[in-house]
Amino acid sequence: MSATLATLLSELEPTWSIEVIERLDAVARESSDAWNNAGTGHAALCELNYTPEGPDGSIDIAKAVRINEQFSLSTELWDHLIAQGRLPGDDFRTPVPHMTFVQGERDVDYLRRRHAALSAHPRFAAMEFSDDPATIAEWVPLIMAGREPGPVAATRAPDGFDVDFGALTRHLLDDLGDRGTTIRTGQEVRDLRRGPDGGWQLLIQDRSSGRSRVLNARFVFVGAGGGALRLLQRSGIREIRGYGGFPIAGQFLRTRNPSLVAEHRAKVYGKAAVGSPPMSVPHLDARAVGGGQALLFGPYAGWSMKFLKHGSWGDLLRTIRPDNVWPMVSVGLKNVGLLRYLITEVLAGRAQRMASLREYLPDAADADWELITAGQRVQVIKPVRGGGVLEFGTELVTAADGSIAGLLGASPGASTAASAMVDLLGRCFPARMAGWQPRLRAMMPSLTDEDADADAPSEDPDLVDQP
Repeated sequence: MSATLATLLSELEPTWSIEVIERLDAVARESSDAWNNAGTGHAALCELNYTPEGPDGSIDIAKAVRINEQFSLSTELWDHLIAQGRLPGDDFRTPVPHMTFVQGERDVDYLRRRHAALSAHPRFAAMEFSDDPATIAEWVPLIMAGREPGPVAATRAPDGFDVDFGALTRHLLDDLGDRGTTIRTGQEVRDLRRGPDGGWQLLIQDRSSGRSRVLNARFVFVGAGGGALRLLQRSGIREIRGYGGFPIAGQFLRTRNPSLVAEHRAKVYGKAAVGSPPMSVPHLDARAVGGGQALLFGPYAGWSMKFLKHGSWGDLLRTIRPDNVWPMVSVGLKNVGLLRYLITEVLAGRAQRMASLREYLPDAADADWELITAGQRVQVIKPVRGGGVLEFGTELVTAADGSIAGLLGASPGASTAASAMVDLLGRCFPARMAGWQPRLRAMMPSLTDEDADADAPSEDPDLVDQP
């Protein structure tokens, strides 16, 4: 997200001074790292939670269409940068069919109706459906090998992608560095406060030497993944009041066995178990990372008080404030099923994880698979009247005067970075958007007025003049 925003701003305002501050000693080692996420280019081609079923049996495709549009904006931006020579090539993006696989009469019927609803829309016209085991075996032979007879169905979208978001982030920041952006690694923002001119003063500490400096900025974007909540709280802006975070660790089973990798060229998403949260949707993914090929299955949830993989065990405690205690407690009371799911996942052993894998890969052998720890997700706890709600997407928080913004949450995350950052531009720089729109559309031709004409921030004087 940060690299995408800096890329857009460097194109729109090439005379502006931009500084990127990274806490670790190299960029893209947290959430964007290829092994800290599933690498799915989320376009709603295979994710069932984007197409909910109504009480009357109808399939709502509105969210799926919107996410597909958002991912298209990201791909258009990448294509533009490649054409301009600003990215070294397309090595970060690998075409991989996106599939959904279900079992049992009920889910087969749902998938058939989902396919009918989606394929009627131009964005999903290429999607195929089959309930023929032989056809599905041609698409994904490993999934059907050794499977007991029974009702099965699958959809297949040939226009999906596996994305190495770590490589993409590094490419974007390399380009920005060549164009004059200052990129500092091994430095941590310890505090940020309003300056006397209405801008921001950031206290930055060099993690190797311990020396500190103050950076003055007219605008700040907090794209720190799990670390964003605490920094936004330190800023004191009213808009972050009541927000909390719930950390969930992720794990995957991974194999690099060449014979297995060669037989499975798809990302196959299933259906979460009844009562499980959207984040638990199982998927078996073909991955292309650093020139190597692998298969990934998961996710398996864990729990940690860390908000970052390279964070502190005190992260959760440091974000608990008087204004977010009740929203967090109320979310806990309303999400007993999630807590039960997490306890079950944390206590699961190797045998249980392999049993989950064999629901998708009946002939899976223990020796072929290793357990890896992925990144930390911090699900957003959003304040609402009467308490809080647990959000499973991303949340953009902006100050009323547009001088600071931050991104909270997780999936679909990086896949929709271009759309999210255009939204941010509209909120934080509303007076400039009319002049920026032609250049934004040159980079992303399918950008709509709805994308580019975000509402201006509130003009509440108590917020604008906040000390």
